[in-house]
Amino acid sequence: MSNVREFDYIVVGCGGIGSATAYWLSKRAGKRVLGLEQFKLGHDNGGSQDNSRIIRLSYNACEYIPLARGTYEAWGEAEMDSGVQLVYKTGGLDIAKKGTPGYAILEKFASSMKEQNVDFERYEGESIRKKFPQFAATPQWTCLYQKESGLVDAAMGNAVHIQLARKNRATIIENAAVLSITKQGTLTKVSTSQGDFLCRKVIVTAGAWMNDILSSVGVKIPLTVTQEQVTYFGTPHMKEFTKERCPIFILHTGQKGEPYFLPLHGNTGFKIGLDVGGPVVTAQSRNFIPDQKRQEMERNYVAELCPRAVGPILYTKTCLYTLTPDRNFVIDNCKKVGHPDVIFCCGAGHAYKFSAVLGKILSQLAIDGRTTFDISCFNMDRTAISDPNYPVSFQLGVDVGDNVASKL
Repeated sequence: MSNVREFDYIVVGCGGIGSATAYWLSKRAGKRVLGLEQFKLGHDNGGSQDNSRIIRLSYNACEYIPLARGTYEAWGEAEMDSGVQLVYKTGGLDIAKKGTPGYAILEKFASSMKEQNVDFERYEGESIRKKFPQFAATPQWTCLYQKESGLVDAAMGNAVHIQLARKNRATIIENAAVLSITKQGTLTKVSTSQGDFLCRKVIVTAGAWMNDILSSVGVKIPLTVTQEQVTYFGTPHMKEFTKERCPIFILHTGQKGEPYFLPLHGNTGFKIGLDVGGPVVTAQSRNFIPDQKRQEMERNYVAELCPRAVGPILYTKTCLYTLTPDRNFVIDNCKKVGHPDVIFCCGAGHAYKFSAVLGKILSQLAIDGRTTFDISCFNMDRTAISDPNYPVSFQLGVDVGDNVASKL
């Protein structure tokens, strides 16, 4: 065993949450941190790599708003440490049409934001056009505008976190697939395709590969992996859809595949995705082929809400969502099966915006054994995780059972 390298903390999976965890650990533990990535850094196989992701304070679940405040602060610290801007505040709209299931969801957003003292403005009907003339608003529209919303540069965020971790003397190893996690005396052994490593704490942030890793310690979380996609349209009216003029926005429908939209960033395309509209896959069976039917749905939504953004498809990018039955995070350790030193986090297909603060939380759990944030509702003992008969719902803003279902 003398050739086995030993660290205090090992992070398994260096996507959005994992790269942030490595960064936050390295700020306190320096060279005692190891990050393992099964592919090349910056790969497109998971769910963390793209030009832009929505970041916002507007949530219909009060549990997420303190985390959202914390993630702005956490991203700000990475920006300060790196000198690279990662968050762009464009403002954001939550939109619903009167008489639809989405309208009730919108009212939950308003209620939660009022309860958490988040400032927002309400626009009814076509009045939103005065603020944003890009929109083809109708009298049926109701909009909530929150000025702090915007986008975070996902690919840049991952790279910044990794480079800062390395600056702090952490070790990051690419192409190192984790094969198993086992006890080795008082330590934990992580066996990989590039050899074995010992540590005091393991933090698993493996996305769609989560159960592949946790199975070696006897844990299986009820997860559903779906293949999702976003499409970039080459609008001829680019000036109207830049970050300076166009907000991020979400149309709440209460139905599967709610559309969300982002202005130009990282390329010349206006971005749209449909939340949880894709087929169920596995990390091994997924493909990278865009769904043309969903592309047409995306085009129709853009044409309806902001027709001047329509243009040729520049490209469509696929990714994976790893979903829990109630669409909430799972942040816990494996003490129930005798592995208290194995900590894990599943982002449930809407975590990128939170990845900076989730990395901070996971570093606190690993080093201090507790966190300064309230994550009590995200444990693995809750009904949605422990009850195999829990009624699954992945729709945005829909409450199921006794847990809050979250959004985007």
